[in-house]
Amino acid sequence: MFELRRNVSITPRQLMGSYLVLCAISLAVATGFWLHGVTVVSMFTALELLAVGAALLVFARHAGDCETITLCGSEVAIEQHVGPAVERVMFRAEWVRVEPVADDGSLVELSGEGRSVRVGRHVRPELRVALAQELRRALRLTRAAAARAVDHETEA
Repeated sequence: MFELRRNVSITPRQLMGSYLVLCAISLAVATGFWLHGVTVVSMFTALELLAVGAALLVFARHAGDCETITLCGSEVAIEQHVGPAVERVMFRAEWVRVEPVADDGSLVELSGEGRSVRVGRHVRPELRVALAQELRRALRLTRAAAARAVDHETEA
């Protein structure tokens, strides 16, 4: 199983805690200005907190993005999580081709049975060729194991 995750330095829960601290500090400052008669500061504080909150919401929504590639028996399953959406594609292992779209570090394309899917969004571009090679190696091992199993069945 290959699990390709986005590299994030803060979890959504930690991000929410940081945002709440920012809100508390900003509201305390705005309250101080309000008490001194400068009410326009509270309007800008509200605008600031809404803008930062929207940006953090977009970030948190995609913090859990990942791609999972699973080889199980004679099947290859690719599951892609992008925001709240989950896309799942299944291939038979003996029909899958693995190709980098180009040699310039672009995404890796798995294709077969008239379908294709691109993976490697969360892998550094210079490591995508190595990802393609590792996928090919795993598929070769899976195909070899399946061929040995067929040979043992025909002998019996």
